[in-house]
Amino acid sequence: MLTHVVFDADETLIDLRPAVTGGLVAVLEEMRRLTPAAAGVSLAELESDWHAVFAAMSAVPVMEIRRAALARSLARAGLDAHLDDVAALFFARRFALTRPFPDVLPALTALRGRYTLGYATNGNSRAERCGLAGEFAFELYAHENGLPKKPAPEFFRGGRGGRGAGGADPVRRRLAQPRRARGPARRAAGGLAQPPRPAPPARCAGRRRGLHPGRRAGRDRPALRRAGDE
Repeated sequence: MLTHVVFDADETLIDLRPAVTGGLVAVLEEMRRLTPAAAGVSLAELESDWHAVFAAMSAVPVMEIRRAALARSLARAGLDAHLDDVAALFFARRFALTRPFPDVLPALTALRGRYTLGYATNGNSRAERCGLAGEFAFELYAHENGLPKKPAPEFFRGGRGGRGAGGADPVRRRLAQPRRARGPARRAAGGLAQPPRPAPPARCAGRRRGLHPGRRAGRDRPALRRAGDE
């Protein structure tokens, strides 16, 4: 019997891309305010800095990846000494703009009466900073409490001696995939889930035996990975 539904964060529950873009726009405006040398720096270059750094540092905490990407961007205009201030600006704007998709809260409400809900992410999207405070029975964040990044099996066991978060058996969990990797979602339980028969929850990715990180369509994988980790 399915008892737990564990959701990925970015591009599953959270509409991350507009928030990240807004953060980078704020960074670029600040760079141009600080020096005329930044006039030739483009938003596309700031975005490319994330991709380049992510490719080289994908195993480290995402906060470090973002700071390294910002450092690379600042170096384009000789603004290396401003990293701390610019990173604070980016994250303030990023979280101010971060929101769940419109159908998320109603869907979670519908599912909560039947399932224990969890939240699991490799990225920077803390539930309480993304409009999802108090929505989950447990939250899992990579690089906290010794958890490695997904798809390491230890992540899905919650780092609790082979037991999942909340002490529940991990074979009874499923992880909801990014919606854009699944194609057009059929609107069930508020759009996040495909109800089972007679009335199951989300059409979550995963196998009945064992939680796994979910499969992404091959052509979407790079974009989803970048969007989901910032």
